[in-house]
Amino acid sequence: MSEFSEVYFTDLRTNSKENLLKKLAKLCNRVGLKEIIKPSELVALKVHFGEKGNLAYIRPQFIRQIVDKVREYGGKPFLTDANTLYVGSRANAVDHLETAIQNGFDFAVVNAPLIIADGLNGKDYVNVPIEGNHFKEVKIGSAAYHAGAIISITHFKGHEITGFGGALKNLGMGLGCRSGKQMMHSDVLPEVTAEKCLACGLCAKWCPAAAINIEEHAAIDHNVCWGCGECTITCPEGAIKISWKTQPNILQEKIVEYTMGVLKNKLNQAVHISFIMNVTPECDCCSYNDAPIVRDIGIAASRDPIALDQACIDLVNSEVALNGSRLGDNLHTNDKFAALHKGVDWSVQLAYGEKMGLGCRKYRLVKI
Repeated sequence: MSEFSEVYFTDLRTNSKENLLKKLAKLCNRVGLKEIIKPSELVALKVHFGEKGNLAYIRPQFIRQIVDKVREYGGKPFLTDANTLYVGSRANAVDHLETAIQNGFDFAVVNAPLIIADGLNGKDYVNVPIEGNHFKEVKIGSAAYHAGAIISITHFKGHEITGFGGALKNLGMGLGCRSGKQMMHSDVLPEVTAEKCLACGLCAKWCPAAAINIEEHAAIDHNVCWGCGECTITCPEGAIKISWKTQPNILQEKIVEYTMGVLKNKLNQAVHISFIMNVTPECDCCSYNDAPIVRDIGIAASRDPIALDQACIDLVNSEVALNGSRLGDNLHTNDKFAALHKGVDWSVQLAYGEKMGLGCRKYRLVKI
């Protein structure tokens, strides 16, 4: 493995001769997008279509620019994501596609078909053998697995359980089928603070496992709970928190192992692009998006997902936080995601990914 990886970066400054779409096209050229695409090959563009009500996802016009590049290089692009574990607007392919189209990912806009990776109800997957500490086999959405090449297109942001959501989470959690997502979340158990609970029932409504009963307050049956964490971000009173009695690194390590499964048959045919824009405290799976914590920074790309995630973390942490964000008075904190999600060590996923051979955390930032 190289001593360091190259991460290409473009800021958001533009002029009359070069708009942001042209800068994105230049970034695609520099990261070697053409090199991973064979003529007439099916190319999966892993995107997050955004939950209904969330507006923080990547603009479809950016996706169109990457699609057009794939077509220029002779590939056959399609946009994909797997169904969600939690109850929302993307838990099955019909709802998922309707949400994607409502959010602007229509063929007329993006110039590519939309294919839900794990099929109609999350049962269309491939068992991929790996050598991990937690799994010897992972369940990857079949459309993504059977594609010849993959481009992960990530909205970089915070995440309530993993600290941040970057390329690793976009691929590993994103392309695990619904039962695979359940297996990844199985060590994360939420608990209810009875004194804060208003028994409003929202958590029970959103619970995919029907593990929550409402009486005087909400009660979670840990024998039934999948650990998806949806209740923690649904509760308007903050009465439900993740219990880290199990090791908080386990979920992150499982995500890395699923990323290994996604990339196993296309390690030399993968490019990763991250939009460090609208950096929200939580992921795009929420039915809302809170105010960003830093200014819009730019777009980064690499052939190495570990280096890319590390570079994005460093770029965000080098910024002064925005007034009025959830960081409050922590404007100059040098670890914004730790400040947002206390008790979560986000570095575990990067260290484990490096150990498993997915890339390296040392990088050289090449400004475009």
